[in-house]
Amino acid sequence: MNAKPEYYDVIRKPVITEKTTMASENNAVVFEVAIDSNKPQIKEAVEALFGVKVKAVNTTIAKGKTKRFRGIAGRRKDVKKAYVTLEEGNTIDVSTGL
Repeated sequence: MNAKPEYYDVIRKPVITEKTTMASENNAVVFEVAIDSNKPQIKEAVEALFGVKVKAVNTTIAKGKTKRFRGIAGRRKDVKKAYVTLEEGNTIDVSTGL
């Protein structure tokens, strides 16, 4: 397992919500990824960091909300999420960390 530092730039952190827990039952894991990363980069990073075989990568960009803080309008950053489907027999336990 050769973990280059740029793999950690592509994959920021796992997303742990009710929806992603339900996705894990279908052999999928969800990660927050760099906004400028693409599917082949995400696939390569996941396979190198976790030593698993990736079947498919689906991505989505959640636009940042407009929020107010002390009367001043601000905007949260846009977030890109990657739904990584793993081959049969491969698992990643995101609750333990890297």
